[in-house]
Amino acid sequence: MKPFSVDQVRLDFPILEQKIGGKQLVYFDNAATTQKPKVVIDALNNYYRYENANIHRGIHYLSEQATLAYENARKVVKDYINAPQEKEIIFVRGVTEGINLLANGFGSVLKPQDEILITALEHHANIVPWQIIATKTGATLKVIPISKKGEILWDKIEESFSEKTKLLSCVHISNAIGTVVAVEKLSKVAKKYGVPMIVDGAQSVAHLPIDVEKIGCDFYLFSAHKVLGPTGIGVLWGKEEWLEKFPPYQGGGDMIEKVSFNKTTYKEIPAKFEAGTPHIAGGIGLSNALIYFGKLDFKGMMEHEDKLLKYATKSLMEISDIKIWGQAKEKSCILNFSIEGIHAYDVSSYLDSQGIAVRTGLHCAEPLMDFLGTGATTRASLAFYNTFDEIDRLKDALKKTIVLFK
Repeated sequence: MKPFSVDQVRLDFPILEQKIGGKQLVYFDNAATTQKPKVVIDALNNYYRYENANIHRGIHYLSEQATLAYENARKVVKDYINAPQEKEIIFVRGVTEGINLLANGFGSVLKPQDEILITALEHHANIVPWQIIATKTGATLKVIPISKKGEILWDKIEESFSEKTKLLSCVHISNAIGTVVAVEKLSKVAKKYGVPMIVDGAQSVAHLPIDVEKIGCDFYLFSAHKVLGPTGIGVLWGKEEWLEKFPPYQGGGDMIEKVSFNKTTYKEIPAKFEAGTPHIAGGIGLSNALIYFGKLDFKGMMEHEDKLLKYATKSLMEISDIKIWGQAKEKSCILNFSIEGIHAYDVSSYLDSQGIAVRTGLHCAEPLMDFLGTGATTRASLAFYNTFDEIDRLKDALKKTIVLFK
């Protein structure tokens, strides 16, 4: 394996070569979606050009090739996250659909007065589905508190658990402020109380090595497009014992064993949760993305990202009008900031005119932003293919933003 080189990996991403408004693109919106390497783009093109067919039910050559490629993706995912069994890998549209699937499943076992536990760091996708299911079942949503730095208050953690707690669903890395949650530590507390644990890994899968056995959770989810893959497909890993208990989330073709007008019986997992024609190309693209990641010097990549984050944080803190939201000790490559007296939309608009792509708004984490005491902010989210020169460009552009709007 070659030592990590940012100059070398950037050659794998064609989109990074382009100019926006005559200026070289600086892509700092990686928490929203990552860019795709040529191997993923080529895999999608190859499937549609040479292997396009529906899977599982066809006995002709194209169908068999497509089925092999799609089911191989399940094995690649299993190995990548160190899941015990391939059949525990459920393909979904993304983390959002995966959490809704789990909410539907737990909705069949939750009762009035039961408590669903989440943290104050959650994305809306890990809040709203549980609110819906709580309303249907009579259960209650309870929130683990955090500090103003964006860290879980560990000295109060056990106060959140009780005999009423039936489920814990938490984020691994906050998409809004970058806090890295100690999920292994949290899972030990959950196990102490006999509580199943769901981990939203949408942001972590591209920045940390993931080992679901080591984490000790019962479910882990991530979206392909956050980890160099296509949009429209994601992964729900769950322990067989839980998945077998849950009813189907959707009904349709390929998830049935036998159908009559009087009764339908269902296939075993994973087919039970994969009704209809899946995103075949997406699965193939995802497997190629994970294989690409697997060939990187992951330790070197993480060290590069850590240096980028520290450099970017120092650079922005040197600008007196900027406030950075989220100062957790353990943090991933996200800088969420605001400029006093300038609306975040104006900041983002000016940065775009300079070829710099960032994200603006509440970042689908409105309760968190309310707690921190801010409205819309600007988020620069970094990835391993970003450079120190790009951070310098961001800093210079922000200085010009302040001069222009003030």
